[in-house]
Amino acid sequence: MDHGKVNPQMKLEDQGITGLGHVYYNLSEADLQAAAIKAGEGEEGQGGTFLVSTGKHTGRSPKDKFVVRTPSVEDKIWWDNNPPMNPAAFDQLYDDMLAHMNGGTYQVQDLFGGADPAHRLDVRVVTELTWHGLFIRHLLRRPEPAELETFDPEFTIINCPSFKADPAKHGCRTDTVIVTNFDRKLILIAGTEYAGENKKSVFSLLNYLLPEKGIMPMHCSANHAPGNPVDTAVFFGLSGTGKTTLSADPSRVLIGDDEHGWSERGIFNFEGGCYAKTIGLDPKAEPEIYATCSMPHTVIENMVYDKDTKELDFNDDSLTANMRCAYPLNYISNASDKALGGHPKNIIMLTCDAFGVLPPIARLTPAQAMYHFLSGFTSKVAGTERGVTEPEPTFSTCFGAPFMPRRPEVYGDLLRSKIASHGATCWLVNTGWTGGAYGTGSRMPIKATRALLAAALDQSLVENTFRKDPNFGFEVPVSCDGVDDQLLNPRETWADKAAYDAQAQKLVEMFGDNFEKYVPFIDEDVKAAAIG
Repeated sequence: MDHGKVNPQMKLEDQGITGLGHVYYNLSEADLQAAAIKAGEGEEGQGGTFLVSTGKHTGRSPKDKFVVRTPSVEDKIWWDNNPPMNPAAFDQLYDDMLAHMNGGTYQVQDLFGGADPAHRLDVRVVTELTWHGLFIRHLLRRPEPAELETFDPEFTIINCPSFKADPAKHGCRTDTVIVTNFDRKLILIAGTEYAGENKKSVFSLLNYLLPEKGIMPMHCSANHAPGNPVDTAVFFGLSGTGKTTLSADPSRVLIGDDEHGWSERGIFNFEGGCYAKTIGLDPKAEPEIYATCSMPHTVIENMVYDKDTKELDFNDDSLTANMRCAYPLNYISNASDKALGGHPKNIIMLTCDAFGVLPPIARLTPAQAMYHFLSGFTSKVAGTERGVTEPEPTFSTCFGAPFMPRRPEVYGDLLRSKIASHGATCWLVNTGWTGGAYGTGSRMPIKATRALLAAALDQSLVENTFRKDPNFGFEVPVSCDGVDDQLLNPRETWADKAAYDAQAQKLVEMFGDNFEKYVPFIDEDVKAAAIG
């Protein structure tokens, strides 16, 4: 085997991974990009970026994710959400993958999942595609050279897109498979070139491992006040709710944009980079993210571009609406170099309510926070998908169901306990519609959302008078500087008050129907919060 510039003590052969041809360990970003271009995997773009297409898979394949069902995890995995694979099928899959990989060229990146040294995970990522090595080197945290000399991987990810699984032989659904074996400390990925599977596999690992240490893993962004990491805020939210935009506040320090842990010491980012959507990216609205699209070694994924000038088209979604860029966190000027924060003073749960029912902001009790965290509500709007003619609710528990190996109430209980222990104030923020549902009303003014968030984060909002919402029982401020009082009472923004009442009742029933599955597992105060 050939080895890269850094020569860690533990080789793949030491792990029983043998038969490969050329293996390169921990190449730099520049070397990885040069090798990927030489291999014909992509080409260089403006500013030294790397332009690549992922083929037929332009997003994750959640229905092709499996967990190996062994006695050690039998009572811990949320099997309804994580289809099981038989250990024998996994062993066969592993053997067949290695046989397929025999003699090939592979990249190895030894990386950390987690900015807190006390709780980080040492992960080895073995990739067939060289540019996957560049991608994951951006997205996870890079050890110092001295740390690599003693690096001992706790888990190993093997990603071989050219291998096609056999459902009959390997116990999977299609020729694409992503499977975790906690006993063997292995993750196998095959049949997909989409690089996001690498990053989310590590997130899923941490979502399984950290709760046993009393650490809350979170699908959220986070920031803190300048010079004051104790003043930390976290932002939960599904796609389209404004999680990245609202947390990337130039007046605050960005801890991270997607995955964090909440330990006994505070908040820490799992990642070392960002994986941002680029569709419709506006240089005026999001100048720093836009600027990364012309910085050296940024991975530009599934974007249409001019073949001669390499100019990117941020509005052409003919390949996918899920076009993205991946870059290291230090490309953002106000990003924290430590990626650490204190215990959050404020927890913001973002939702895009296309029904026009929810207020722009509401204060939640710990029990209500658990209710809305387990619900993970946002909504699709008419026109976004074929057959969608009116708003449709989307509930993704814990704001990230595809990445949750354990049952949702495990994470809900952790969150509620930490909120109670550290006195965090919880807010539900609606960035959706007001004055009517989608098609009738209008989008919540971003200026109002920012004013309300600023007042929440500087604690001035808590001094205001609040009213109890008749539909969900949470508290809503009756006024806020810079915000129209009428906006804070959504019923008053509707011309037809009876129509609002009917829509509100419909949404309450949707929440209730979705929450029925959690009722046997939750405490009475959360059940009361569900009733409102």
